[in-house]
Amino acid sequence: MRLNTLKPAKGSRKERTRVGRGGSAGQGKTAGRGTKGQHARAGGYHKVGFEGGQMPLQRRLPKVGFRSRKAATRDEVRVHELAKVEGDVTLESLKAAGLVGRRVERVKIIASGTLERPVKVVGVPVTPGAKAIIEAAGGSVE
Repeated sequence: MRLNTLKPAKGSRKERTRVGRGGSAGQGKTAGRGTKGQHARAGGYHKVGFEGGQMPLQRRLPKVGFRSRKAATRDEVRVHELAKVEGDVTLESLKAAGLVGRRVERVKIIASGTLERPVKVVGVPVTPGAKAIIEAAGGSVE
């Protein structure tokens, strides 16, 4: 066996039908394009989603949804998650503890859960309810 003699197995590859070569060939006259219309013509083209002049589906349906560009840089942390932070609670310490993503620029502490140990919050906004929970545990907010 030589590489230059390799061929596909008999019957595995079908020969292409030559269209428009007379009636007896089976694909004569319209050559499988049907009759008339845009698709029957050479160069018959229309945009993706074009429905022959009918209002296309993507324009009939209402616009929906919104993705804020600010959302990637904002986050919130629950009070009970502050137990995972070592030392003072700052934006950097929250990132180090894995509570907020690295792209976050602003974070706010919200009231949810309880706090067992006192924590000192520095330079991070806190909701009034969260402030009450932190101060009740013996912590402080600056």
